[in-house]
Amino acid sequence: MVKKDIYILGIESSCDETAAAVVKNGRIVLSDVIASQIDIHRKFGGVVPEIASRKHIEKVMPVIDEALSRAGVELADIDAIAVTYGPGLVGALLVGLSAAKALTFALDKPLIGVNHLEGHVFANFIADDELEPPFLALVVSGGHTALMRVADYNSFELLGQTKDDAAGEAFDKIARFMGLQYPGGPEIEKLARGGNPAAVDFPRALLDQGYDFSFSGLKSAVINYLHKEKQAGREISRDDVAASFQEAIVDVLVKKSIQALEATGLKKIVLAGGVSANKTLQEELAKAASAVGVSLVYPKQVLCTDNAVMIACRGYYKFINKEISGLDLNADPALKLV
Repeated sequence: MVKKDIYILGIESSCDETAAAVVKNGRIVLSDVIASQIDIHRKFGGVVPEIASRKHIEKVMPVIDEALSRAGVELADIDAIAVTYGPGLVGALLVGLSAAKALTFALDKPLIGVNHLEGHVFANFIADDELEPPFLALVVSGGHTALMRVADYNSFELLGQTKDDAAGEAFDKIARFMGLQYPGGPEIEKLARGGNPAAVDFPRALLDQGYDFSFSGLKSAVINYLHKEKQAGREISRDDVAASFQEAIVDVLVKKSIQALEATGLKKIVLAGGVSANKTLQEELAKAASAVGVSLVYPKQVLCTDNAVMIACRGYYKFINKEISGLDLNADPALKLV
């Protein structure tokens, strides 16, 4: 008997990207469509939830149609529909979830609710088609920073997470304070390229205290430094500040990851979340991991940020594990990683 290919339609609308994708057998990407709202929200210095929701309503069905068209499949060919149901902006989540529910009801197809953060981790199965659990995952995004042991495709153990600001949130807040445009992370990274990462000794909170993170104090230290230098009339090197700030974050992320790798004995680590696109983080973690005999996997840039490919991939593994959601599935803006 010939094994049937499994087609998953993924839908993502947790923040300011309306996305849909079709993935075959969990790892073969047939289409990846993203309608970004970055230019719309940039003038406000960040995402405006009400505007994001309205734009999702406008874009969600055209994006789904385009994803199916590019994949060369019909809705009838789809085996299940995977959709992000949290965490994220509640209004934005509800748009994608409502579209998915409507399709599953009309087509009598299974609905699979996906944790957005798990989706980021599963983007690495697209990046490396030989990747298999177990491995360590470093999740670094605008709302979350965590270390997680991925024991199996559907079994996760949270080792540590941020106690306050996430790394991505700290990037965005410092960028805004420095007058840089949204999104702030890539702007800080650009500035940092011309700076000296050792110019300012910013703090590294909780560095030798388990696997939890804290970036609120670092954020305050950068703001206080900028205020102090300005009040003293001293010239500020924005490049040096950006480089030193970025180095403080990367240093903590890398060192805690290596501590977790050595403690667990895992031989592979994956990067996940929007901040995983940061080149300095990729390079420093790869170097440190290699030094302890561990390999690093991270997605290409388009799969680091919000996308529906990762949702379809995660949905596939839930589908074959028979983890189907009911039509009473609701958006959960504060959904936990584990």
